[in-house]
Amino acid sequence: MIGFIFAAGIGSRLKPWTDHHPKALVPVGGKPMLQHVIENMIRIGITEIIVNVHHFHRQIISFLTSRNNFGINIYISDESEQLLDTGGAIIRAASELLAHDTIIIHNADIYTDIDLRLILEYHHHMGGDATLLTSARKSSRQLVFDQDSRLKGWVNNTLDLHLPENLAIDKVNDQLLSFNGIHVITPAVINSIQEIAHHSPFPIIPQYVTLSNRLSINAFTPDFDYIWVDIGRPDSLKLARTIASSRRKS
Repeated sequence: MIGFIFAAGIGSRLKPWTDHHPKALVPVGGKPMLQHVIENMIRIGITEIIVNVHHFHRQIISFLTSRNNFGINIYISDESEQLLDTGGAIIRAASELLAHDTIIIHNADIYTDIDLRLILEYHHHMGGDATLLTSARKSSRQLVFDQDSRLKGWVNNTLDLHLPENLAIDKVNDQLLSFNGIHVITPAVINSIQEIAHHSPFPIIPQYVTLSNRLSINAFTPDFDYIWVDIGRPDSLKLARTIASSRRKS
């Protein structure tokens, strides 16, 4: 098993911090976001992690070096010359990722206390090719899963667009869910993406939708409460810091 942390994002909505720093190092509760994610992965026994970098990439490398890579093996996937987006990032690191049967991917801007073991356990229980952490929260784009929690498409609520274009939504049985920035994949996903995607950069979610008719891509939607905040906006960053502060005091 290996972890992959998406830490290359520019974070334009978090200016002025990101005028001088990478979004992945924005502090929450006295720790950079990247450290929160690394520690979450270490808690479940992960000892190898790939971190992709682009925006102020040297700061991330220096941070990891200063922490002695948190005592595990951390590898840098260097996108300093070109930001490859989430799909392109996976393909760039494919040679390292394909050596593992289970790959857990985590956006560096997701502040959460969810036990990553639960996602892994569900993934192995379902026996699918990919498992996406999801919730019923409202968002501009939502994924469509059937009654068995298997991906079948997505909708852009802002533009009233469906993908695939002939997507029929069963209002009784289908679920419209939002992706929560954590997913588990197998090498079959990477191999399939390499067959259909030939130009970077590109995002991963449209590839999942395209592959949903040949791979088993499932939703994990917990039925319990957990902390989850996308810190990519000033208001949500403030919320995450408030939550982190209250947890430190308790």
